[in-house]
Amino acid sequence: MSMSSWSMLRSLQNSDRVAEHRLRRGTTRRILRFARPYRRDIVVFLVTVVLAAGIGVATPLLAGHVVNAITGAAPDAAGTIMKLAVAIAVLAVADAFLSLAQRWYSARIGEGIILDLRTQVYDHVQRMPLQFFTRTQTGALVSRLNNDVMGAQRAFTSTLSGVVSNVIQLVLTAGVMFSLSWQITSLSLVMLPLFIIPARRVGKRLAEITRESYNLDAKMNATMTERFNVAGAMLVKLFGSPGAEASRFGERATRVRDIGVQQAMYSRTFFVAMLLVASLAQALTYGLGGWLAVTGSVTAGTVVTLALLLTRLYGPLTALSNVRVDVMSALVSFDRVFEVLDLKPGIEERPGAVALPSGAGRIEFDDVHFRYPSASEVSLATLEDVATLDRTENAPVLRGVGFTVEPGQLVALVGPSGAGKSTTSMLVSRIYDVTSGAVRIDGIDVRDTTLDSLRDTIGVVTQDAHLFHETIAENLRYARPGATDDEMWEALRGAQVADLVAALPDGLETVVGERGYRFSGGEKQRLAIARLLLKKPSIVVLDEATAHLDSESEAAVQRALATALEGRTALVIAHRLSTVRDADQILVLDAGRVVERGRHEELVAAGGLYAELYRTQFAGGSPGRPYGDDVEIVTVPAGQIEP
Repeated sequence: MSMSSWSMLRSLQNSDRVAEHRLRRGTTRRILRFARPYRRDIVVFLVTVVLAAGIGVATPLLAGHVVNAITGAAPDAAGTIMKLAVAIAVLAVADAFLSLAQRWYSARIGEGIILDLRTQVYDHVQRMPLQFFTRTQTGALVSRLNNDVMGAQRAFTSTLSGVVSNVIQLVLTAGVMFSLSWQITSLSLVMLPLFIIPARRVGKRLAEITRESYNLDAKMNATMTERFNVAGAMLVKLFGSPGAEASRFGERATRVRDIGVQQAMYSRTFFVAMLLVASLAQALTYGLGGWLAVTGSVTAGTVVTLALLLTRLYGPLTALSNVRVDVMSALVSFDRVFEVLDLKPGIEERPGAVALPSGAGRIEFDDVHFRYPSASEVSLATLEDVATLDRTENAPVLRGVGFTVEPGQLVALVGPSGAGKSTTSMLVSRIYDVTSGAVRIDGIDVRDTTLDSLRDTIGVVTQDAHLFHETIAENLRYARPGATDDEMWEALRGAQVADLVAALPDGLETVVGERGYRFSGGEKQRLAIARLLLKKPSIVVLDEATAHLDSESEAAVQRALATALEGRTALVIAHRLSTVRDADQILVLDAGRVVERGRHEELVAAGGLYAELYRTQFAGGSPGRPYGDDVEIVTVPAGQIEP
């Protein structure tokens, strides 16, 4: 009875949410295709469910025969009772084994589906464009990997087994009960509406407070996530008030407590009501059945059988009254997972893609135009917590950019914020694909190359060098999984950070902390450079790798960069004047176009945008930052740059 009660209560809580969700066409067919690898396990699982339902009806019948044997006083009554008792025991043992078999197959199917769904969604999300992650709420995305995947799993475990088991049990039980006494059975069912109608009202109210509880839990989780990471904790310590933070959190926690008490009382009321109705129905069965037994219309064993079967009738009836909601809940979970899987990946490897040759280094931009995809192209409204996604097409960021960089060059891209410098660098590594035109490496369009060879060819160090909350060795091996300890130490020495790591008690096994916050900015940058050196790419992209560092850290990072750039084609985005002065060529970007090109001295003498930015830096900046914070520089090693 309790399992059916929980199932019905969950259905009532989900009814409104399910009713609001409209399934897309073809969802059911996709689910069936998805379940195909488990079809044999599902068949065996359903067979065990059917057998268990049959045993559930057979046991009360045998109990009734035992009572009849006792009251009948036949000469062989003792032997008959012993045989019936053995039969009941055998059925109990069989039911126990069937229960274990059901659980094993249920777990095998359910966990297998969870594995398949999670790995598919995780792999698919990794292939989404970068803009997808800038728009999506991380918590909503994680929920798809957890809550909705678990909901989809229930489709093949609790929902499927529940529907089949309840239907079979209801048919068998009702058939047997009506064959024994249609009068007693009919009277017993009269009580059912007295339970179902109030239960729906209780379920609706319970759904309301449950939704409020989920919202408050989400807000508390968001608060804790923001305050408990390193940056959030620092901000609270610098500007926040511990008392105010505790008070605000306490208010939400208090409301969650109050809702928890209400949920407990509503749930208990629900179960008490169900038990009360079932008990009253049993009382009616014993009353009418006892009167019929006394008058000789039925036997005492029949009355006992009907009373026992009654408990197996109410559960399936209440559960099946909400079967549509149960099935729809499972379908909705699948549909929400399919929504993510149906998002088009930003970057895909074309059939017949070729590997870049070893040591590739020539970069060519051929009349490149680019605009960022709109929200409707890369995201879902449900992942952004908005009603509808913006379908407005974004304005072009790059408009006909063209240049050629020979191997070994160092080129700087300079211009005001929003000119398209970082976007240009991201097109080389295929973070995004061009809207029109082409980006080529050694004459091969990057869209025609294998993704593995492209990533092996290009190494990137960003302004905020991200490190995972793992060991130094694991962070280094992320660029090259098979690297040995000797190779890692060689990379660390090249990045000017080997002495620091060697001085740590755990050396390479030191955990770097969340986002690497156990190290300073300069130390993190040098670890990121070591990761790049371990990868040994032939093209290097440095995206403001020395920005916001103090003089000492910058000097150490610059020494490490000198090693990283040696003999490589480099594309560097930086604020530092030293990087610009050392560049073989400088490209000045403005509004997505290359408006000037040349060396530092030539551009200053030309008196154009570059010279204006140069003067502005010295007027409002410092010698160390000749362009101020709004100017970034991209560098590519020595060689010739052509339009």
